[in-house]
Amino acid sequence: MKKLHTLLFSATLLTGVAAHAQLSVEIAGVGSNQIPVAVAAFADESVAPEQVSAIIRADLQRSGVFKVIDARQTISDSANVDMAAFKASGADALVVGSVKRTADGRFEVRYKLFDTVKKTQLSQLGDTVNARNTRLEAHRIADDVYEKLTGSRGVFATRIAYVKENRAARDYQLVVADADGEGEQIAAHGKEPIISPAWSPDGTKVAYVSFELRKPVIYVQNLVTGQRTVVANEKGSNSAPAWSPDGSKLALSLSKTGNTQIYIVNADGSGMRRLSNSNGIDTEPQFSADGQSVYFTSDRSGGPQIYKMGVGGGQATRVTFKGSYNISPRVSSDGKTLAWISQREGGFSLYAMDLASGQEQRLADGASEPSFSPNGKYIMYATKGGGRVALAVVSVDGRVKQRLTTQAGNIREPSWGPFMK
Repeated sequence: MKKLHTLLFSATLLTGVAAHAQLSVEIAGVGSNQIPVAVAAFADESVAPEQVSAIIRADLQRSGVFKVIDARQTISDSANVDMAAFKASGADALVVGSVKRTADGRFEVRYKLFDTVKKTQLSQLGDTVNARNTRLEAHRIADDVYEKLTGSRGVFATRIAYVKENRAARDYQLVVADADGEGEQIAAHGKEPIISPAWSPDGTKVAYVSFELRKPVIYVQNLVTGQRTVVANEKGSNSAPAWSPDGSKLALSLSKTGNTQIYIVNADGSGMRRLSNSNGIDTEPQFSADGQSVYFTSDRSGGPQIYKMGVGGGQATRVTFKGSYNISPRVSSDGKTLAWISQREGGFSLYAMDLASGQEQRLADGASEPSFSPNGKYIMYATKGGGRVALAVVSVDGRVKQRLTTQAGNIREPSWGPFMK
């Protein structure tokens, strides 16, 4: 029986074996009222292994929020900038910067952001990084630009996890990558299926389900030390792990007493207690943003619908009413939006609901396995097209759409990681 192979991670970047094929990103839509931003080439950036300004441009373009304008020149962060000229060219903001190789072989990356309308400096950053972190530093700069111009945190420096499967070769890989699909690293792999990866709130662990023991068992892998812990190996099925917001607990779906029900357990596998107690099937738990409730899927009303229950148990409240088949609830980190998959008119679609008003919006068709970005602005999901399962991203307003594809097998089960400190 093959055991799952685990690899060591560093505190901020995965240092395991790189996957051979990166994801490619295709932008299929843009937002309304895009902010025009000019991005200049950084002075001396050719000394670094990555072109910092190009990464920043790609990040901002991919978000759909910005109309990215190539400044067509190199401008250092120490230069005197003619902001009126850039405003005349249609840019409301300007990004400039520089890269310098230090005596110890690292790279000092500096940047400034200007408001060309008010002719003021909005932000500046400077950091010295090693060669492998130059790409991450570019993502951090793009995050700063996003936050200063929109008021919301950017997610370019976050990571995603997903499962890459090659059924013909019986090979399943749990992969971690940058949010743009670059820097793929294999976290775990084996000959049996891996499903349901879920990031811990601090980004140091991933919970997932492996079939390596010929049954679904829930594990938590520490991405810093490589240590793996069995969280649930009860009789029957152990599935659908979801972290509490403080990272101390996991909600699980277990069938050890017959019908699958919701349980809560400490992150080390201790202190297991049953939460739901119905005659139906209760599964796919997700903690609310404040950690006081759990959303889950249940067929107690005849068909699968989404319900909500307090973490102490008690009466469950039905949340979805439109459509006869609603599954896979996910809650944004701010607690304002619920995403789920609904089968209507014969197909599966991604929906989002404003929890305050109850208003629904259909965001994408042919969708499964949704996962919110940590800023709550985007949802990643699995979708099938051209005979392959790929990943896609849609903004919560439905205007911005992306597709992440690879030539190597199917990719599915996405989980968007948290903000990294």
